[in-house]
Amino acid sequence: MSFRATPALSNPLFFCFFLFFAYNKDMTKNTLKKLIAVAAGRRPAELLVRGGKIADVYSGRFIEGDLAIADGLVAVIGGAGSYQGLELIDADGRYVLPAFIDSHIHIESSFLSPPELGRLLVPRGTATIIADPHEVVNVAGLAGLDYMLQASGDIALDIKFMAPSCVPCTPFEHNGAALDAAALETPLKHERILGLGEMMDYQGVINENDDVLEKILLALKQGKLIDGHSPGLGGRDLSAYMAGMIHTDHECSTVEEMQKRLGMGMYVMLRQGSACRDLKKLLPGLTGENSRRCVLCTDDCQPRTIFEEGHIDNHLRLCVEYGLDPMTALRMATLNAAECFGLKDRGGFAPGLRADIALVDNLRDFRVEKVFIKGKLSARDGRFLPPPAPPRAPARAGGTVLRASFHVKDFSARRLVLPLVSDHVWVIDISPGSVVTGKGKAAVKRDSSGAFQFDPAADVAKIAVVERHRNTGNVGLGLIRGYGIRRGAVAVSVAHDSHNIIAVGAGDGDMAAAVERLIALNGGAVLVRDGAILEEMPLPLGGLMSDQSGEWVDRKLRSLQQKAVDDLGVNDKIEPLMTLCFMSLPVIPCLKITDMGLFDTSAFKFIPVEAEDK
Repeated sequence: MSFRATPALSNPLFFCFFLFFAYNKDMTKNTLKKLIAVAAGRRPAELLVRGGKIADVYSGRFIEGDLAIADGLVAVIGGAGSYQGLELIDADGRYVLPAFIDSHIHIESSFLSPPELGRLLVPRGTATIIADPHEVVNVAGLAGLDYMLQASGDIALDIKFMAPSCVPCTPFEHNGAALDAAALETPLKHERILGLGEMMDYQGVINENDDVLEKILLALKQGKLIDGHSPGLGGRDLSAYMAGMIHTDHECSTVEEMQKRLGMGMYVMLRQGSACRDLKKLLPGLTGENSRRCVLCTDDCQPRTIFEEGHIDNHLRLCVEYGLDPMTALRMATLNAAECFGLKDRGGFAPGLRADIALVDNLRDFRVEKVFIKGKLSARDGRFLPPPAPPRAPARAGGTVLRASFHVKDFSARRLVLPLVSDHVWVIDISPGSVVTGKGKAAVKRDSSGAFQFDPAADVAKIAVVERHRNTGNVGLGLIRGYGIRRGAVAVSVAHDSHNIIAVGAGDGDMAAAVERLIALNGGAVLVRDGAILEEMPLPLGGLMSDQSGEWVDRKLRSLQQKAVDDLGVNDKIEPLMTLCFMSLPVIPCLKITDMGLFDTSAFKFIPVEAEDK
C-alpha cells in the first residue's frame, strides 16, 4: 500500500493535532465525542470565548474568532460567531493568549508552600511551572520530594517536576540526604516528573564520573530529559558537558554564552528572577531564528518580586519593551517551553489541548484580566478564585515528617573564632545583582590572639556556615566583602544548595545568638543586634518554606530587608537574604563558603582564608 500526502496531512498544524491525539492516552471516548460534536457545530461548547484576538503561536499571527472549549480542552479555534456556548465570555477585542509556562523555578526559594505559590502565580497568567525541588530534597531526601508532589497534586497551577540530580550538590559540603541512580529510578517513573534536574556537577559529566553517568543513562532509558547548569563553561569543556545529553541551561549571563549553547542544539532559558536577572543582557542576542530554542524562567522568585513586577507576564513586558516582537516573546513563554519539555497537551490553542488561557488587554503591558485553567475561570483582575489548598506537610509512610530538620552538634560562639596567621586574606567579593562572586584580597585586623577582628571602617565581615543535618559539628568560616554589615548579625537556614545555616555578622556573640535562635525556630531568617532579636521569619517546612500566606511572607521579608539595611548597615544595593543564601553555592564562581571551609570553584578545591603576603 502506498500513501499520498493530502493537504490536511501536509499541514504542520494538523500534524501537531495528530501527534497530540496519538500521545494522549488519557483521552476518553466521551471526551473525544464531545470535541468532535462541538467542532462540527452539533453541540454547544461548555465555554465559548468570543470576540478576542486569538494567538496562533504555530503560525505566528493573531486571528479573530471563537475559542470553544469542552471538558477543559480546546475544541475549536476560529469560526467567528458560528458556534454556541453554554457559558459565553466576551473578550471584547482583548488578546486571548495561551497561559504561560515558567520553564525552571525552585519553589522553595519563594519561601512559600507549593499551593501558596500557585495562588500568587495563576493571576499573573501562569498555568504551568517546571519545578526543581533539589532544595527540599537536599534537606529531607525523598520525603521532601513526596511532600512537593502531595502538596501540589490538586491545585490550579499545574506543577511538573524534575528529579534532583545532585543530592548532595557536591562532595564539598554536608547535606541531609544522598540519592544515587538506584534511588532515582522510581521517582523518574512518576508522570509529573519530566526528567533529571539541573546537572550542576558539570565536572562529574566532563570527567566521566560513573555515578553521574548512571543517573544520566537512567533518565535517558526512561525517555526523560536532563536539565543543565553550566555557568562559564566553554570550549572543549562545554562540548564534553553537552555530550552528556544535556538539554537546557539557565545559567547564561552573556550573549556569547547563549549563542554557543544555541548553536550546539541546547534550549537556553532566559532568566529573570529575584536574585539573577539575565534577561535584558541576553535579549540583544535573540534573532527570529534562534528564539525558537529560547524559553523563559525565573529560577528563584520571592513574593515581593511577584507583587511588584509579576512573573512570566513581566518577562513578556521586558521583551517587548526591548523591542522584541510580541509573538516571538509569547512563543518563548508558551509553545517553546511546551516543546522543550515534551508537554504535548499545552503551549498553544489546538483541538485537544488544555484550555489554559490568559486574557490580556494589550501586548505592551500584558495586564492579565482573566485566567482559565482547563477551561475553568481561576483568576480575575489579579484575584485567585479557587479556595487555596493548605500548605501542611504530610507524613510519609513510616511517619517521616518534613518539619524535623535541625541536628546541630556542639555549637557556641567559640566555634566562630577565626584564627589567622596573616593580615592578608582572601575574601568573597559580592557582585550586586548576581550570585557570581569574586576572589578578592584584603588586609584585615587581628586581635591579640591573632584572630580576625571586625573593623567597622572596613567592609569585610565574617561569614559562617553551620552544618545542620548530620550532627557533624562542622562550622566553615570565611570573610566577605560588599555585604556592608556594620553591626549585629543575619542568619538564615536557606543556603543553596545543601541548606545548612549561613550567618554573617560584625561580632561572634550576635552571630551565635542568631544561629541559636534559628535552631530554636526549626529554620527561618533572624536578625540580631546587641544580643536582641530585631526580626525573624520562621520557615517550619524543612527550614525552607513558610506555612503562612504570601502576603505574610512578603511583609516579613520586607521588614527583614529594611531592618538589615537600616539597623545593621547592610549594603542597600543588594538583597540581604537572597544574596546571603547563595554565598554557600560551590558550583557558581568564584569563591564560596561551605560547612567544610572556603571553596575556590576555579581551582575546584578548598583554600585557606589567609592569602600570601603582599
